[in-house]
Amino acid sequence: MVLLYFAWVRERIGVAEERLPVQEDVASVAALLDHLATRSPGHAAALADRSALRVAVNQAHVGMDHAVADGDEVALFPPVTGG
Repeated sequence: MVLLYFAWVRERIGVAEERLPVQEDVASVAALLDHLATRSPGHAAALADRSALRVAVNQAHVGMDHAVADGDEVALFPPVTGG
């Protein structure tokens, strides 16, 4: 699985991209975020407020209950605003 981090999510985690094998017990976006939050204090800080995150799986915006699988690209970013 390829994980992409943008904006302050990237800043808190400390990297723009990670490649990780999918854990057997990680079947949804929510479970993936739970797993990632245990990786480091930066991950925990970036993922603490799930309401401040948006997620895309394979370049499509999805909800927390969306399934994830090996080979997916998962992007995490804050809501985007324009002006």
